[in-house]
Amino acid sequence: MSLPKKPRVTVLLVNDDGPPGAESPYILGLYRHLTVDLNWDVKVVVPSSQKSWIGKAYHITEITRGKYFYPRRPDGVQGETSDTPRELKEDEIAEWILLDGTPATCANVALHNLYPGEIDLVISGPNFGRNTSAAFSLSSGTIGAAMDGALSRTRAIAVSYGNVLHPTPVELHEPAHKLSTRIIEYLWTNWGKDPAGMRDGEVDLYNVNLPMIHKLAEPEGLQVYWTHTWRNSYTRLFKAVTTVSQTTREIPPEGPDSISEVTSRGNTTSSISIAASRCLLFKFAPDIQALVTPDLSTVPVGTDGWAFGMGHASVTPMRACFAELGSGEVGNTQNQGAPLLLKL
Repeated sequence: MSLPKKPRVTVLLVNDDGPPGAESPYILGLYRHLTVDLNWDVKVVVPSSQKSWIGKAYHITEITRGKYFYPRRPDGVQGETSDTPRELKEDEIAEWILLDGTPATCANVALHNLYPGEIDLVISGPNFGRNTSAAFSLSSGTIGAAMDGALSRTRAIAVSYGNVLHPTPVELHEPAHKLSTRIIEYLWTNWGKDPAGMRDGEVDLYNVNLPMIHKLAEPEGLQVYWTHTWRNSYTRLFKAVTTVSQTTREIPPEGPDSISEVTSRGNTTSSISIAASRCLLFKFAPDIQALVTPDLSTVPVGTDGWAFGMGHASVTPMRACFAELGSGEVGNTQNQGAPLLLKL
């Protein structure tokens, strides 16, 4: 007697790095593992260009335009676009959709316009860079798209591959995809409970981070830890410039978390005070070395930042909200009605 087949999982794959290319080297690899190893039905809707550090933003005054995209073997970089869907040609891998919008826009349009009622799980990533800690997570377009999925009452997982070696060796890509696929499958089949969760008392979303280090390719691989978010903070993210054309610092394709790579390239102009220039001109040039390479003695054990610094993979359960106080803390209203704060 044959066992009944498991229902096929339908996945929405989004990211904030766009279609395959120098700024988005991982999406095709994970797509292949999800479709081949797990036999999942994967719909891909991604921004038409790089949209890192944009959080969960939407473009609300522009028309969001889209095209059908047909990535080609072997790496997906070469591919045609079309205004209307068509049959696949030889060497084309699949039909994807590119939208001139943010990652959260891609998730929302896919869930509610393109594939309404069809998606079981949103996977956002793999991001080209880490998304550990509050500072990175609250800025992340990758987590923003996963948050959009959660707010649409759909299970969601954000996946990020953190840059440690520059450049990241290509031989680490496959081990990262294999580990991510195992983690994703485990989370899907063992989805956690959260009484405050938006969807049937479940965890809203998971944030997965893998450091791209040589240990990934070793037989024992990386250890995977349950973690919570490292509550860190920003320093300066913008620099004053004298003219719009002047560049203060080049940001590499892998994003600001590769600050050691950025620093090695040097600044192309010197810092200028606003008082001297009298111009209100600023360029994104983050000073986040302390976030990228913190003193591990200052990072709380058990956080995503600690796990990444120790060379471990991390899985952080999250809620689709900015923050909320726990039981017994000032201002907590969960299961307590709405206590009066101040009587005028």
